[in-house]
Amino acid sequence: MESAPNYFLIWSAYLLAAAVFYGIFWRFTRLKTARRTFYVMRALLAAIILTPWYANPQESVLAPALMVVLMDAITLGGSEAVRALVPLSLAIIISLLLAFVTLFINTKK
Repeated sequence: MESAPNYFLIWSAYLLAAAVFYGIFWRFTRLKTARRTFYVMRALLAAIILTPWYANPQESVLAPALMVVLMDAITLGGSEAVRALVPLSLAIIISLLLAFVTLFINTKK
């Protein structure tokens, strides 16, 4: 990794922007109607925003998996984008399972 301070600065800026965006999204989805849908949407957004993956297969530098998928699809082709799509899909599945478990627990009370 050539410039570690820039790497941490960029991740800090990304996480700060993600937190602001997620906070705004949470505020818009805190209505009493369609609560189940909003739980699922929040879980999906958190998984998509916060899942990291390796930017380059030969290095240990992490980047947001969504950005890796998009950049690999644009520059290397669709077959190369699959390498970051797998962990992103797993994160989405796990977040949906957690959302449904949370909904099940909250509706049982």
